[in-house]
Parts: sequence; structure tokens; C-alpha cells
Amino acid sequence: MLPIDLIRKAAARTPAAVAVEGPGFALSYAALLADVDALAAGLQAIDPRPQSRVGICAYNTREHLIALLAVMAAEKTWVPLNPRDAKPELDAKIAATRPSILIADEDCLDKFTPFDGARLILGKTRSNALDSVAGLIARNGGRAPARTHPPLDAPQAIKFTGGSSGKPKGVLQPYRAWNAGAASMIHALELTARDKYLLAAPLTHGTSCYVTPILAQGGTLVLLDGQTKPASILDAFAERGVTTTFLPPTAIYMLLAEPGVGDRRYPALRNLIYGGAGMPPEKVRAAEAVFGKAIATNYGQTEAPQIITFMPPGEFTDATYASAGRAGLLVELAVMDPSGRVVAAGTDGEIVLRGDLVMSGYLDMPELTAATIKHGWLHTGDVGALDRRGYLFIKDRLRDVVISGGFNVYPSDVEAALVKHPAVYECVVFGMPDEKWGEAVTAAVQLHKGANASADDIIAFAKTQVGSVKAPKRVVFYDDLPRSSVGKVLRRAVKEREMKRPAGTSGGPS
Repeated sequence: MLPIDLIRKAAARTPAAVAVEGPGFALSYAALLADVDALAAGLQAIDPRPQSRVGICAYNTREHLIALLAVMAAEKTWVPLNPRDAKPELDAKIAATRPSILIADEDCLDKFTPFDGARLILGKTRSNALDSVAGLIARNGGRAPARTHPPLDAPQAIKFTGGSSGKPKGVLQPYRAWNAGAASMIHALELTARDKYLLAAPLTHGTSCYVTPILAQGGTLVLLDGQTKPASILDAFAERGVTTTFLPPTAIYMLLAEPGVGDRRYPALRNLIYGGAGMPPEKVRAAEAVFGKAIATNYGQTEAPQIITFMPPGEFTDATYASAGRAGLLVELAVMDPSGRVVAAGTDGEIVLRGDLVMSGYLDMPELTAATIKHGWLHTGDVGALDRRGYLFIKDRLRDVVISGGFNVYPSDVEAALVKHPAVYECVVFGMPDEKWGEAVTAAVQLHKGANASADDIIAFAKTQVGSVKAPKRVVFYDDLPRSSVGKVLRRAVKEREMKRPAGTSGGPS
């Protein structure tokens, strides 16, 4: 059984139930599947090869959701392309995956280099055009896609954990991982047909993990009108019966800062899940004071999406506010020492897991795959400890990834972009604690002798290369970056110096 079949079963049970709703529309399961099947048949007509790749570059809309489900129904491999990424990064992901079809919002067409394969446009202004998604649905109305029944280890999606420097690191997420994730979420969140999930965070990221379990249970996906703003999210909580959503901590902080947030009531909300980064205990308590015992968290990676562990609402205590919860339904979780031995409760080590949730590997990177999955265990690169009750406490990251606003930012990607600036001799990038972003991307920069550049200049340049999410929020200048005996810049030493720097200062030591 494939993930799309879980949704088909729900549609067969309650075809008239509302599957997707948004401003001015409500789409039943029967109507949703009719559009999905028509588009899937159309995609197969363009490229009949099973498992061929389809990229989607779009914001959260009904059409984007239909396109994603159609890729699943056509038994093709989804390549999500975040329109907020910079053009070089999107181009690198397209080059790495080589999709035969690319679907994009009309206003996203300039975000990547013109595409050689088939291109389909999302958007009402192209509803009758031959190259539009709406036109393809209309021409294939009443048709159903062919079934080839691929193996469960075949990829449902290729998601990226890296960016534009060198070769992007694409994660092959198999059908079995999506099935395991859906079953785990249905179990952990106790999802039913009464649940309404708000699509607030981008579909190209963790939000997509919730589509299958919600629809598999006969629930409703709720779309907002236009850009997501704190006020519109709160309105959905208060007035549209939203029960569940996933947000990065940054977005929850913005909700808490919205005027009058504590004066309203959110009667249906029961799962306000944060992830992508941790939240300090005092922030969790502040969120519970406003939203009640609805706050939950999960821990996941692209390599094991979304629900390695889960902390359900109401289970936070003084002893567990800093925890990421306990292992998901279909996850075997452990902590290992460097020799690969499982350590005792309370002992720090690398977090590892095994089970159907684990990726099948990295795209075209067999050596990296072998180094990451050893004897069936996925090595996460994160340091943590399990207590005697199975609660996971994440302590640090073996990798240098910065999690800013719920998005993974890889220092090497930002560093590779910054050194393209004509004034930059060398740089090092790291995360610094930040109340709004969780971690703020910070760059320590050494300029060429005689060169001049301001922090604003470098930040603006970085935005053109890697996008605003990954661009540094702060730049500090060093006459000479600290180095090892072989000349390597010492990232940890720089970060330690900046952690000690008095607030408000900006220059680095010589």
C-alpha cells in the first residue's frame, strides 16, 4: 500500500466530507480525488515512466496541494522546491534531481533558470492555457492514472538537507517512510475525521508530513488567504475550528507577541506542535498560558521525517520541559558512544534510530549513505541522552547545522556564498542564541587587505546567493580569524569568542 492509498480509503468512506477548505471554497474528498486523478493521468501522459521526478516550486495553495497529491497518485517522485530559496540553490537542486516535469506558481517562474523539460504553471490566469495545471486537469477529467505498484523502498520524495555549495545532499524518502510517518502521527496525535489541520508552515518542508495522516483519517486541511501572518493564524485558531498545526518556534513567538492574543479563546485547538528547533522551558510555559495544554513537540530529520520522538500535549512537566519527547510508534531509538555501543540511560552520546521511518539513502552519494546508516541504524549527528522513562534530551549537534526559524542552515553553504563577495578573504558561519529565530545565522568575516565592506553590504549580497532565510542576521569582522596549526579556521573558537562579546559590539579581534 502506498501513501496515496491511505487517502483513497478515506475518500471511499466519506466522499462528501470536506477534505480541503480555504477562503471562499470547500473541496470534498470526491472532488479532490477527481482533480488529483485527472492531473496524475496528465502527468503520466507527459512522462509515462514510473518513478520519474516532478519538481514543484509554489506557495501554499489549493493548486499546490492538488499537484503534490497528483505526483503521489501518478507514482512519481516529488521534488519540493521552496520558492523562498535563492536562485542558485533552486538551480542546484533541479540539476541534482533532473526532473522531467516542473510545476511552478506563475510568479515563481523567475526563481530558477529556464527549464528544458515539461513545465506546468499554477495560477488562475493560466486556467485555459495548454501549459497550465488547470488546463491539464480539464483535458483529463474522468481519467485515472495507471498503477505499477512500486516497491515500498522506492522514493516518494527527494528532499534536501544542503544548499547551493557543491553538490546538494538529497534525501531519498521511500514510500515506507511516509507510511510509517503517517501511522506514527495518527497514533501520537490521536487524529480523527474531526481534525482540522492548518497549513501554516510551507508545504515544501515539514508541513507536507501532515497531509497524508490528516487525509487518511478523513480530516480537513485548512488553507489561509495569501501570506501567513500571526493575526490570520490566530483567527483560524479562534474562528475556523482548527485543531492541529505545526509551526517553528519563531512563528509561535510571533503569535505570543500579537496584541490581544491572551484575550481570545481557541476552543478547538488541541495540537499546537513546534519543531525544527527547541523552545526554552519558559517559552513553552508562556505558550501554555495562552493556548492551554495544546503545546506539543516532535524531533525529526529529513533523513527520518518529523516524528522520531513526540511530546504530546499536557505531558510537559518541570522534569520534561526541555525534552523532545519519547520515541514514535514505529521507531527504535538509542544513544551510542563513538564505538557504536548503546549507552546507559542518562549518558550522552549520538542519537541513533532504526525502523521504516529511516531514509533509503542520499541521492547519488553511496559513501555518505554508508557512513550515515550503519548496521541498520541511522546516525543523526545529534548528541543527546535518554532518561529511564525514555524521554529524549537533545544536548548539542555533532554537525554544525544552524536551525534558524525552523529551517536548517548549513554553514558551508553560507560560507561558500560569502567568499564570492570580492571583499571577503575568508569567513566562518555559526549559530548564536536568539529569542526570535532560536539561532541567528552569524558570520565572522576576514576581508582582503585594503578591501572595504560593511555588514549590511555582506548581508545583502548573501541574500542574493542563498536567500533571506540563510543569509546572516549578523556579521562581525576579524583582522585575522583564529586558525589551527595547519591553517584551518577554528569555528568553535570564533563562536566562543562571540558568545563572550558584550552586547552591542560588532568588531572582531585582530
